[in-house]
Amino acid sequence: MKPLLSALSLALLLSACSTPPTPPDIGFAPPQQWQSANTQAVRDSNLAWWRSFASPELDQLIAQADSGSYDIAAAIARVRQARAARTIAGGTLLPEVGAALAGNREKQMHHNGYGTSSSTNDRESVSYSASFNASYEVDFWGGNAAARDSAEQALKASEFDQATVTLTLFSNVASFYLQALALDEQQRIASLNLANAQQVLEVVRAKYNAGSATALELAQQQVLVAAQQRRLPLLRQQATEARITLAALLGKPVQALTLHASDFNRIAAPGIDAGLPSDLLSRRPDIAAAEARLAAAKADVQVARAAMLPKLTLTAGLGSGANVAADVLRNPFYSLAAGLSAPIFNNGRLGAERDKATAVQQELLEKYRGELINAFADVEKALNSIDGLDRQRQWQRVELNQAQQAFDIARTRYEAGAELLLNVLDAQRSLYESQDEAVLLHLQRLQASIALYKAVGGGWQVQ
Repeated sequence: MKPLLSALSLALLLSACSTPPTPPDIGFAPPQQWQSANTQAVRDSNLAWWRSFASPELDQLIAQADSGSYDIAAAIARVRQARAARTIAGGTLLPEVGAALAGNREKQMHHNGYGTSSSTNDRESVSYSASFNASYEVDFWGGNAAARDSAEQALKASEFDQATVTLTLFSNVASFYLQALALDEQQRIASLNLANAQQVLEVVRAKYNAGSATALELAQQQVLVAAQQRRLPLLRQQATEARITLAALLGKPVQALTLHASDFNRIAAPGIDAGLPSDLLSRRPDIAAAEARLAAAKADVQVARAAMLPKLTLTAGLGSGANVAADVLRNPFYSLAAGLSAPIFNNGRLGAERDKATAVQQELLEKYRGELINAFADVEKALNSIDGLDRQRQWQRVELNQAQQAFDIARTRYEAGAELLLNVLDAQRSLYESQDEAVLLHLQRLQASIALYKAVGGGWQVQ
């Protein structure tokens, strides 16, 4: 047994000598800094990024999504599958040991010339055996170790995918929650504008009854009132749709979703540290997953190459047998064997599998580079949106103030008979559009912050 144990020890040592995966060549140099403005307040960690919106209700929704989402539960199940696959792939790196106990009784049913004895006992045989068997494939070419490494990288990719699913889910929850609040705010403004337009309509109707306003002016104001009345059910429909989507993200029907009345205007956009472009490679789980899959594909190439080379298998056995159960352990024996097998002709199948694995590796490398470019673009677009929206909101506040003043002046002058209704109508439309635009710009600014959090990985880091 000593020569066999020495051979097994040497084989295990050789199989352990596998080189760690090297970082992939991204094919280009990351930019030194972001092109878009990045003057936001620096934060030490964006891990719990949703808390920076200072909304307790959003915190609760994120917690519900974390525990109730079926997407996260499915991602966790995929991680368990990958962990089991890694264990399966690593099983070939150690000897496989088995044990067997057997009992056998054989009796001839008819004596028609079989054998030389007519004795009944001679036509019956009983045997018992016990054995231990060990077999091991010597991993000279590193194929088994590469298969284990491929499964290990696939597990990492699955874990990174789970982080990506979680980040995407939380981003969607925050986005649809803010969208629901924005639509509630638009409904509130639309109700006030409807009441305002109805008040102006009463003034126009009084003037029309007095003969100082035309039927055209009365119809024009009635059109504006009808437009505001039509807008309210549209906003209610959109708000309900946002809540349905939000509830689905939480893993519950919309009937089980309860949102408290929150002031949309009190939610401020937080400052975010976008970091340096070079940091992005370790801050986004989807990039880490792509890199892990590329490493797994590289290991798969080594597996395909090793399949084209000879294989050495060592086996050992220890057993004992007897015709009487009490003596089954009194006749020990052992066996040692070594087998060498090599592919000779397979019609190019093994070479094609190697070429396929190499092509898959090249495909994943190009996809990895493409995902890096898209990741840089995501951050740039989010930063550009934040900068542009901040500038728009600055002037939109001026626009809203002036629109409110213009409407107040036009309405006062019209009631006094010193202004045409056409100017009042224009002032009303401008005011309503400006109020809606204020809500939309605020929502877009908050969603741009969410997009930046997601683009930089939400505080996630490669461990």
